[in-house]
Amino acid sequence: MRRREFITLLGGAFAWPHLARAQQPDRMRRIGVLIGATDDQETQARLAVFRQGLQQLGWTDGRNVRIDTRWGAANADDIRKYAAELVTLAPDVILAAGNAPVERLLQATRTVPIVFAIVLDPVGSGIVDSLSQPGGNATGFMQFEYSLTAKWLELLKQVAPSVTRAAVLRDSTVAAGIGQFAVIQSVAPSVGVEVSPINGRDAPEIERAIAAFARTSNGGLIVTSSALAGVHRDLIIALAARHKLPAVYSGRVSVNRGGLISYGADLVDQYRRAAAYVDRILKGTKPADLPVQAPTKYELVINLKTARALGLEIPTSLLARADEVIE
Repeated sequence: MRRREFITLLGGAFAWPHLARAQQPDRMRRIGVLIGATDDQETQARLAVFRQGLQQLGWTDGRNVRIDTRWGAANADDIRKYAAELVTLAPDVILAAGNAPVERLLQATRTVPIVFAIVLDPVGSGIVDSLSQPGGNATGFMQFEYSLTAKWLELLKQVAPSVTRAAVLRDSTVAAGIGQFAVIQSVAPSVGVEVSPINGRDAPEIERAIAAFARTSNGGLIVTSSALAGVHRDLIIALAARHKLPAVYSGRVSVNRGGLISYGADLVDQYRRAAAYVDRILKGTKPADLPVQAPTKYELVINLKTARALGLEIPTSLLARADEVIE
């Protein structure tokens, strides 16, 4: 064999392993998921949409990506434990749903990319520096802008014109609870309704406060968005029914379970959009380069069965605007 042919053959032999490695599929990527809510049907449906969104973008669980999911069930200790646990798995990116999961994850890591959904006031909560330039390792989708909360009081007055007093159930321990009430309070004079906060921290306190408020007539209830309201959702709906209080909620889940009316962001859509952000991060984009986005889809849902039980007649103009009417 000629020397030149031998060198060419030898060079090719060294090239084959490199070529083989180049032709191998990408390594298995890892996505952590931390959800602050309970593992219920509604949240499972949102998570299914997230997985479907990933699959449409080329990421299939078990094939080229592994998804590790943890449920916090609104328990602060569990959320903290699972946040640390997910970080130790060294994922490429973590999807976090709710303020508490994001905050606990940021305590555990400032390097692992985090995409969040259903977060209230990410700037005021200290999760990001600004909406347009998040900074750090977290970005995602805020649940709504504070101006939305004014519509809850307006809706309450529309469905129950006799209401002159409204109790606002909030979580006063977080910035979002204070912010939501402040906006509602600012528009109260314009609709002729006096508002007062209910700062219930547990079931007995919520029950006592709503019962005390209901002793005076012409009252209504606004349930602001919070983990607290999610945990005690069924109790709050039952109390509103027991005390004949027309109530407005921040999400459709409450109306599906018997609440009167809700107006809020399409949370399923947030999980779908979160999949696109996770895809971009897996392909190399940094969270700091992805702006925090506000919702693009809102839903008005009305439960006519509950309205009839309260003796209310929903205006036809409101029914025509509704995204869903539950008979």
